[in-house]
Amino acid sequence: MELNQLATLVTLYLAGMITPGPDIFLVMRVATKSRKHGLATVAGIVTGLAVWVTLTVTGASALLTAYPSILSAIQLLGGGWIGYMGVQMLREARKQFKADARIDLKLEGILGTPWRSYRQGLLTNLANPKALLYFAAVIAPFLPPNPSLALSVELIAVLLFTAFVGFGLIAMAVGSKLLRTRMVKAGPYIDAVAGAFFVFAAIALMIAGVRGFF
Repeated sequence: MELNQLATLVTLYLAGMITPGPDIFLVMRVATKSRKHGLATVAGIVTGLAVWVTLTVTGASALLTAYPSILSAIQLLGGGWIGYMGVQMLREARKQFKADARIDLKLEGILGTPWRSYRQGLLTNLANPKALLYFAAVIAPFLPPNPSLALSVELIAVLLFTAFVGFGLIAMAVGSKLLRTRMVKAGPYIDAVAGAFFVFAAIALMIAGVRGFF
């Protein structure tokens, strides 16, 4: 693959990555409370992306086209998980509003361990199978009919590196001490907005999943 083609692919991927969605909302929500937890969330998301990108490059995404019921089932399961996450965020926001306490003093109670943040990032990314369709649409035009192993590994490595750097920079910026200190009081509102977004995203995902069976 030529350098200009690779640059175009990375640009398209970055444009899709920064589009508001569950991944970026989760990173920003967690990073405003802890940079360490934010980076753990990013690691989980990138792990999920590794699955989707690998499936796309190896051609496995064609299964979703041949068997749309698989996509619908994943959408229903994923919608359930994202909805659960949204409800948990709304509950946490409610607790914070009632307690009127500083978020930094309740960090462990809100976020748990970095491992938990990693799992949340991983499951949130895997819960949205539309990522596979997006990658198929973006990557396919740049792939030859039978891509070599070297080219496949190159694409996977470049896209995952791009994702880690992109999401990582967001987590580092939002999780900086200065910004976190200023956003402490906004913590409950951030959780409420993120929770509402997750609930609406879950509803949309599950509706799409149900429609896929009819």
